[in-house]
Order: sequence, then structure tokens, then C-alpha cells
Amino acid sequence: MTTPAPASAPTAATLIIVSGLSGSGKTVALKTFEDLDYYCSDNLPIDLLPDFVRSLLGDPGREAPRRLAVGIDVRAQSDLTQLSHWREDAKAAGLDAQLLFFDATDETLLKRYADTRRRHPLSQLGLSLPEAIARERELTAPLRAAADAVIDTSHLNVHQLRRKVVTEFALAHGNKLSLLFESFAYKRGVPAEADFVFDVRVLPNPHWDPELRPLSGRDAGVREHLDEQPDVQRYAGQLVDFLDTWLPRLGNDTRSYVTVAFGCTGGKHRSVYMAERMARHARDQGWPEVATFHRELD
Repeated sequence: MTTPAPASAPTAATLIIVSGLSGSGKTVALKTFEDLDYYCSDNLPIDLLPDFVRSLLGDPGREAPRRLAVGIDVRAQSDLTQLSHWREDAKAAGLDAQLLFFDATDETLLKRYADTRRRHPLSQLGLSLPEAIARERELTAPLRAAADAVIDTSHLNVHQLRRKVVTEFALAHGNKLSLLFESFAYKRGVPAEADFVFDVRVLPNPHWDPELRPLSGRDAGVREHLDEQPDVQRYAGQLVDFLDTWLPRLGNDTRSYVTVAFGCTGGKHRSVYMAERMARHARDQGWPEVATFHRELD
């Protein structure tokens, strides 16, 4: 925005290693990192991890990604104890390598497998599901012990897990203030973590246009329709003035991120449109860490 938080010196490339138990939410977490423009790879054998990172960061012929996320678990059939040694070498070389371990209770994992009817990766060994979960706990114990953070997802749904990944791990690196622009439906309640909440139900509703109803605020048709509405332009202009004035002041606070939430009736059109629009404005104005989260869509 017009006076973004002061930019800090270039930081080391960040590598998020996503591991944990099958069914604990690792796939959701990795997909969330991918949505936030991390360069992601899943099911990578540990012994290939050094070459993978070097190939991305050491190629002088292209711009190297500064944020990477890699999924590593028992599917790779690697010696998981190697990871701690490699991670220390990576840190010594200046790479910010963080390990996140996703966990859940046995009861939760059994229920999730029953609901999805998926097979456990270790079932090919002839183990029952409880035996496979117990064996996986043994194999991944070194990773859990070495993790920078252990995330218990037993009481988190998909939306809550995505938001936790966004706000606690994907955004905040260093001392920069990160911004999260969130959309929601009032009928499902206001997000408890929001710092600012704006009601966009006063704006024209694309839901009443049969051609736009199946779309969301991410789609070009809805964006173009709302861009043409004078009230939308006035509302957005006033929002920009407000956020440009007050968000930079929060950069001096001790918080690492700020959530700006937009609500409409169904959380599909107007709120999504405005969250995306304000996020684009923030990026254009130089805010280094900006993300969007659409509670009713993601």
C-alpha cells in the first residue's frame, strides 16, 4: 500500500519440509503452500532432497524460487533418520530449512480412513489399519522429535487447517508484517481471528444473475461485472484509503500478521472479489507477504 512496512534485506531461501502421519493433513498443508506460490514437490526420497534443492537454487540460467515446500513421509521408503543430518547441513549453508510434523490421534486417523475409504500406504505390507498406523508412528518418530513444530489436526477441519498453515507457517518469515485477506459468509459466522471486518452485502449481488451465479469472485465474469458497478468502485476506493492509512501503523506492533476479512451472504461472489482485489493492491504497493483465504471456497 502507499506506505508499506519497511522492506528488510533479502533473506535466505526458505524450505518447508512437510511430514507426519498419513491422514493427518499433510496433503492439505502442501497444497496450501502451493497455493501461496511455494515451489512444491511431494513424496520426495530424502536422499534426493539435497540434489533437488541444489538444482533449484544453483541454476544460474533462471531465477531461483525463494520459497520451497517438500513432502517427505513413509511412502518414499527412505531412511528417515537422514533428514536431521541433511537439515543441519542445509542450515549451515544458509538455507532456512524448517520441519513441520502433522499428527492426529489414532481414533481420528481411523475415522478419516473409514470416511475416505483410502488405503494406508503401509497396508501393502499386509498390516491391518491399526497396525499400519502404529508402524508408521515408529518409523516417523525421528522426524517428530526433530520437528520445529508438531501440528495436531485431530480437532481441525480442512478450512481450519488451511488457515493455520497460512497464518502460522506460510506467511511470517523474519520481521515483516504479513497480510491475510479473507472472505466469508455471514450465515456461517464472522472469523474469530479477523483484525478488520468489512461488510460487502451492501454491494450489488452477482448471485441474481443466472450466468454469474455458478461462478465465484475469482472468475473473470464476476470481476468484470463488479468492476462496472459505481458503488463497488466507491466502496473499494474508500477501503484503499482506510487500509493505506492504518495497516502500515501495525507494522510497528509485535504481531507478525494481520487478517482483513470481507463478508457477504454466501461467501462466494462479493467477499471473494473484494478480498482478491485488496490483496492485489497490497502486492502492487510493495507488501512482501500477502495471502488470500476464502473460507467457503477453500
